Amino acid sequence: MDKFNLLLLFFITIVVSTPVGAQEEALEDFTQTIGGSKLEIEMAAIPSGSFRMGSPESEKNRNTDEGPVHEVALNSFWISKYEITWEVYNLFVNRAIDDAENPTTSKEVDIDIDAISGATIPYVDMSLGMGTSEGLPVGNVTHHAASQFCKWLSAKTGHFYRLPTEAEWEYCARAGTSTAYHFGDDPNALNDYAWYYENSGNTYHQVGQKKPNPWGLYDMYGNVAEWTLDQYLPDAYEDRKGTTTSPFEMAIKTYPRSVRGGSYNDDPDYLRSAARLGSNENWKMRDPQFPKSKWWNTDAPFVGFRIVRDPNVPNKNEINNYWGQ
Repeated sequence: MDKFNLLLLFFITIVVSTPVGAQEEALEDFTQTIGGSKLEIEMAAIPSGSFRMGSPESEKNRNTDEGPVHEVALNSFWISKYEITWEVYNLFVNRAIDDAENPTTSKEVDIDIDAISGATIPYVDMSLGMGTSEGLPVGNVTHHAASQFCKWLSAKTGHFYRLPTEAEWEYCARAGTSTAYHFGDDPNALNDYAWYYENSGNTYHQVGQKKPNPWGLYDMYGNVAEWTLDQYLPDAYEDRKGTTTSPFEMAIKTYPRSVRGGSYNDDPDYLRSAARLGSNENWKMRDPQFPKSKWWNTDAPFVGFRIVRDPNVPNKNEINNYWGQ
């Protein structure tokens, strides 16, 4: 074999055998500051790796949209340790700190913050009496609003923020496990980790009051359910063969979008790591506006979000697939 072919074979072998994320430096936890505010967002580093997404047919209370189980590989990323709170979200709603310089501004993305649409001030109490005080998770925000918050935060900090994909969310919820919940299959242990129907008193609670999962993430189950990037497709897993790398079902319509984790108002089976839910128009049933608000639901205080910082920034032509228009 001549030197050229030997070198070519060596190159191909390296490319094919390199696992997802092997070329990346190990990420570390960090705290995102927000210029003009004393508020911060704690971000947990999630390692690259692969996992079995979905639930086996033997899992109790399993739904058909959770299968078939399939192998998924992901690159490393950061995810917020806590659900986004009202006080942090209101920085975006009020927009009073847009011009304040951020102490740790990056240049991963460069967006004019003045060009980002602002959320409308809510016309009623969107917490429906559950409160918006310190540490309470934001609810009743639409998928559009959650995505635009991520775009605003990206402009503010220079880092690329977005919602997690369904695959990233489940990877984080499982935290290296394969059981129904990260602590096993017995829902009786949920009280230690989650606010749900049996212990919530029909309201959400301050983030981080329950135990974290093995990767240091709080309230992955319960409290408020969480938006993901994906269009909800009941049969999304059917065509995934072999190992699927970083799957993402790009949304092409407003409903349904995929929601994960269950809420303070749900039974244990809806809090399982593999459980899936699609949004629907009834979450705006009492909205008197025409057309109905892009920013607020009126009947879904049980839905909030957490955010991902992606070190792999897409190009400008792709970026709206993550933030929307």
